[in-house]
Amino acid sequence: MISKINLKDSSFLVYGLGLTGKSVINFFNKNNFKNYQVWDDKDKYLFKKRRTNNLTNTLKKVDFIILSPGVSLKKSKNKHKLKKYKNKIITDIDLFYLFKKNFRSVVVTGTNGKSTTCKIINHILKKNKIKSFVGGNIGKPILNFSLKKDIWLIIEASSFQLAYSKFICPDYALLMNITNDHIDWHGNMKNYINSKFKIFKNQNKNQFALIHKDFVNQYKKRNLHGRLVIPKTNGYKKLKTKLKNHYLKSDINDENMSYVYELSKLLKISEKSFIKSLKSFSGLPHRYEVFLEKKNCTFINDSKATSFQSTKFALNNTKNIFWIVGGLPKKNDKINLKNLEKNIVKTYIIGKNINFFKKQIQKNTPYYVAKNLKNSLIQILKDIKFMKREKNTILFSPASASYDQYLNFEKRGEEFKKLSKLYARKYF
Repeated sequence: MISKINLKDSSFLVYGLGLTGKSVINFFNKNNFKNYQVWDDKDKYLFKKRRTNNLTNTLKKVDFIILSPGVSLKKSKNKHKLKKYKNKIITDIDLFYLFKKNFRSVVVTGTNGKSTTCKIINHILKKNKIKSFVGGNIGKPILNFSLKKDIWLIIEASSFQLAYSKFICPDYALLMNITNDHIDWHGNMKNYINSKFKIFKNQNKNQFALIHKDFVNQYKKRNLHGRLVIPKTNGYKKLKTKLKNHYLKSDINDENMSYVYELSKLLKISEKSFIKSLKSFSGLPHRYEVFLEKKNCTFINDSKATSFQSTKFALNNTKNIFWIVGGLPKKNDKINLKNLEKNIVKTYIIGKNINFFKKQIQKNTPYYVAKNLKNSLIQILKDIKFMKREKNTILFSPASASYDQYLNFEKRGEEFKKLSKLYARKYF
């Protein structure tokens, strides 16, 4: 199907002019695509010369609609028009696979751990003198890469991208965990899971599907053709004892690393090279980031944890926790601290949804309403001084989105790190 499509003779509508949409337009201009128009629900002035004057007519006539991942068929002001031509919708990743040649690809998706896994894979490949880049939902948009022969591309694929994808076809497709997330965007859990499974749809028998054991039956029922591999944490755990890397020693990365380890074996990277490569991996900012240690106190920035399921990993793999939580909860998200409360000394609630978090945690842990990061840190350090505990971990894992107080999780994480360093100097 892919080989029969002549892109240069096709017509396109680029719908959504954010970072991804602009990368599509730059790609079209660079490769002399002439037959395309643009549309954005909010901005009428971007790429005005290419903007369609009749959206309904354009949707009807074009061969493909390239939809930016930020555009929802449920929330767009033109949702009814888009749904009518849903069969025409593709993504920037589809365009990449249709147009680019002479590259190998690893596509990673799942609810938690995608970015870290992609970065580790890229790190290992580079250390083993394999030319590779990371793109997609992390780093550069995929179409910004000018690929030369024999390049490996590591793609982080979000459920938003995959929901509309038709032509993605990775040599190695990694589906990790799937938990309750982005349901407000997808509508229900079934749609969310279906979007994740898109990474396997076009694979052949010479390509590999690495999938979590919980979803093997679903994989088999879908009549997919990739070679099934089920990563097991036990294999990696035996190897972990040999690693000389503080970040990867933590149990929180065991699941991610089980996929990386299985992939490395498939790529015929030796165990010795695997261990040596990981020695210099430093981890990603805002993802269980141990950034400060003062006397008996460890500071961990886990601002990327925007759902309780993400935070659960941190709570389950950390002890002596002074936990900062709060923000904008995901739809239908619930906090279940069963078997986790033993790790938590006290909880500090921030943000504009205090009542939600009080209701969720008040029966499980002592708590303090701090309202913001500054107040939470001041109170934590006072409590640590008063309690005189031997070991303490200040964990900022908000279990919610940042938009009630911050532009994004990165800004939120940087603020936490800045304040931690400031007040740590005063108290220690």
